[in-house]
Amino acid sequence: MIRSVVKGIGSYLPERILSNEELSKTVETSDVWIRERTGIGQRHIAAEGQCTSDLGLEAAKVALKDAGMTADDIDLIVVATTTPDYTFPATATIIQNLLGIKHGAAFDLQAVCSGFIYGVNVVDSLLRTGTAKNALLIGAETFSRILDWEDRTTCVLFGDGAGAVVLSAEEGGESGVLNSFIRSNGEHRELLYVDGGPSKTQTVGHVRMIGNQVFKHAVKDIAGAMQQCAEGAGIPISDIDWFVPHQANQRILNGVAKRLKLDPAQVISTVEFHANTSAASVPLAMDAAVKDGRIKRGDLVMLEAFGGGFTWGASLLRY
Repeated sequence: MIRSVVKGIGSYLPERILSNEELSKTVETSDVWIRERTGIGQRHIAAEGQCTSDLGLEAAKVALKDAGMTADDIDLIVVATTTPDYTFPATATIIQNLLGIKHGAAFDLQAVCSGFIYGVNVVDSLLRTGTAKNALLIGAETFSRILDWEDRTTCVLFGDGAGAVVLSAEEGGESGVLNSFIRSNGEHRELLYVDGGPSKTQTVGHVRMIGNQVFKHAVKDIAGAMQQCAEGAGIPISDIDWFVPHQANQRILNGVAKRLKLDPAQVISTVEFHANTSAASVPLAMDAAVKDGRIKRGDLVMLEAFGGGFTWGASLLRY
């Protein structure tokens, strides 16, 4: 059996940190208000001229070093992003060029905050069918570029960042992606969307959200996806060592943990420091937990996310 094994992981956060207190000087909010409702204390903001490809490139370099590989070893790059550098070409091809890679394939994947989970599913499929041997899967966002900084219901929630993993096709062994589960439902798109686009308005637009409604769907759908993903792998939820959720809101993380009767200590949370970085949030959180020693080789790890569309899903892997 061929499995997609995580050989390396890395992340990158822009230097500028925007605290709740600083944000409260430009929009009607407060540190207490934001923390009580979201658990967020700060977010990182990309510098002027710093693009999604720049963030993704830095995360990719760290992941390659962690894997003990060079760019020449990579024959597939997939970038999950909602904030590409351009409408086209794909941000993945820009990163491919910046890495000096002239072989293989590169493309972007758009599933908003669930993008990295969708990416795990896609890359795993391509590796197992022999399309590629070593892949870079990157979640990268400059979400600050699509925020309405006068809308306190959305601008306090998001930040910029990137995370990346190197996945390699390996035969035999117990490590690797064990199962993935992805779903979508466009029925409720008006609850979380961007009010612009090249075809619709010829503008980029801004994020719009009805937060309390998104919360209800997120908790239910994420919990269901995690259960079905675990069942598909034949592994009880109780056997899983770590849960790495999309870092949308601490209340959502707590709600899912309560619904599935998880030990909160098993749920990796970086939302206080990173805010919601959309497709970058899962690899950012996983990298933090690997680097601080919580997630170790051999551990069972469940990744999960929920995003606009609605899209949602989960992936179970043995790290």
